[in-house]
Amino acid sequence: MAAHRKHKQRPLTGPAGRTAATLALAGAATATAGASAGSAHAEPRLTAAQVKSKVDRLYEQAEAATEKYNGAKEKADDARDALNELRDEASRRTERLNTSREALGSIATAQYRAGGLTPTVQLALSSDPDTFLQAAALAERTAAHQASTVTRIRKELAAIAELRTRADDRLVDLKARQNEVAAQKTTVQKRLTAAEDLLETLTAQERARYAEQETAGQGQGQGQPVLYGTDGSARGDGAPARADRSASRPATKAPSSRAAAAVAFAYAAIGKPYVWGATGPGSFDCSGLTQAAWRAAGVSLPRTTYTQINAGQRVPRSQLAPGDLVFFYSGISHVGLYIGDGKMIHAPRTGTNVRIAPIDQMPFAGATRPV
Repeated sequence: MAAHRKHKQRPLTGPAGRTAATLALAGAATATAGASAGSAHAEPRLTAAQVKSKVDRLYEQAEAATEKYNGAKEKADDARDALNELRDEASRRTERLNTSREALGSIATAQYRAGGLTPTVQLALSSDPDTFLQAAALAERTAAHQASTVTRIRKELAAIAELRTRADDRLVDLKARQNEVAAQKTTVQKRLTAAEDLLETLTAQERARYAEQETAGQGQGQGQPVLYGTDGSARGDGAPARADRSASRPATKAPSSRAAAAVAFAYAAIGKPYVWGATGPGSFDCSGLTQAAWRAAGVSLPRTTYTQINAGQRVPRSQLAPGDLVFFYSGISHVGLYIGDGKMIHAPRTGTNVRIAPIDQMPFAGATRPV
């Protein structure tokens, strides 16, 4: 058997060698260019100032979504209450219907037992005509009552049918409101999660500086910021400091005893955490705080910023008095309680506490004096 020999590969020379070398260099250059292009398109790291700007914008969007959530939840609660009332009314009418049916059944049973004889035959067969005539008169009145009962049953049936139709419509409305609540809740959580993710890109030093900027120049009794999760629960990165509620107050006096009571409530709430959707007593969102403050004064306010602004007498900024509601941003997405000297008490946003702040801290949108 012939032995198999392994042929040696000879290096390419001449034109073939030059062609191979050119292709190899071109491939290397392409790979290098691709790597450079990939590096050039890499997302640059945001500066601390850029992160703060984006985080502030996300918190503003989250608060706007919170007010929409509050409004949707209020409407869902109203729809649920209306549905329960309709169902209760339908139940009461059904009970009355059953009572009328039982009465009608008793009359029908009595007639059946009488044998269904005509009045003439019954009179002819009766051994006591006077007694029969009295019974006949009673039977006539019974027949009239029977007709009235039938009419009442028909009305009850129609009323119950109408109630059930209205209840079905209200149920559809309730489900739509519940879907809106869920959608707004998702929006809030997404905005807060995005803000938290951005804050995580900061160094510890940058994050500390951000916290200092949040509390710098915002008045007395504000405490220190604390980070909260998307559900409003504390994340354990800190704890809200309790405010010094004995701090000096603006000299401006409230125009009424009710306004004074609302301001006193707001002072007592200083230091309590902002939790979106909360109305107290342990935590608040912005409109939840103002609603609770005026409720303590005996005045009922609607739930949201964009409805509270219409719940009273509009006042110009130059005529603000303690107790007035002050609103901010073009979408009327934030509200605080004015306390005088250009300051307010408000629940700023997730991660902060109820605090005192100047009203020129945000874009002013209007003011209302509850009555």
